[in-house]
Amino acid sequence: MVDLIKLFTPVESLDPEQAKDYVASHEEGTYTLLDVRQPSEYEESHIPGAKLAPLPQLSDSLNQLDKSKPTLVYCAVGGRSRVAAQLLAGRGFKHVYNLKGGIKAWLGQTAEGPQDLDLDLIPQEETPEGIFRVSFGMESVLAEFYRSIAEKSEDSQLAGLLLKLASVEEKHKEYLRDLYRSLTSSATDTADLESQACVRMMEGGFEIHEFTRKYEPFLKKREDLLDLSMMLETQALDLYLRFSDKVSDEKSKQMLFKIADEEKGHLAALGRLREETLASERQRKG
Repeated sequence: MVDLIKLFTPVESLDPEQAKDYVASHEEGTYTLLDVRQPSEYEESHIPGAKLAPLPQLSDSLNQLDKSKPTLVYCAVGGRSRVAAQLLAGRGFKHVYNLKGGIKAWLGQTAEGPQDLDLDLIPQEETPEGIFRVSFGMESVLAEFYRSIAEKSEDSQLAGLLLKLASVEEKHKEYLRDLYRSLTSSATDTADLESQACVRMMEGGFEIHEFTRKYEPFLKKREDLLDLSMMLETQALDLYLRFSDKVSDEKSKQMLFKIADEEKGHLAALGRLREETLASERQRKG
């Protein structure tokens, strides 16, 4: 039986003073300072020496980064950078740090926004059942989250995107059923495993209505909701990339890569809408 305890590799967070001390005490070129915000956010303001790798494109930018160098990741308030740091850790980066509070805290401002997703669930053994439970549970809560927020949103463009994302997550659940059967060479009904997956996600701390209530203050502004959605999608992408490293069967590996590619597509769509939102906000301010 798989015990769901931790979903993603914990990364160390540095507060602004610790981060500034780190930068001051290390020579340029010996570490990477990584900004995972959108390009327009970077252009408006960034920490000197920072390399831009927007979260939606991060997984395709890894070959441009040096895994052997310590990497300090930041965003606006610390949420996007936390999942980015986890993704880097999962792809073999040895020393990864998250800037707590993001650039706002670095500049002495109050950091407001979602910084932690409470998704602390992972199987301690990578069995087919474990992979299926965690992945199916993740897809279920993502789909429910997107539908729940879309129903409440007065932003028709955003609601349409969220409903599209929810429908793709449902398609991913079909992929996962096929993947499980291929991994086990069994036509066993997956209903019990699906039920266990959803129960375990809630036992692990991700109960969708509680989660929505907790983050409700950050679901009213389009940019905050988009940031939160990018964080969730990056978690899902990280999950599939990690599991693809654990399976030896080429067909199963390709299925996981297919789902991961679709999660990248989700991130790209969210990133484009985030850029459009930032551009509109700049125009409004004149």
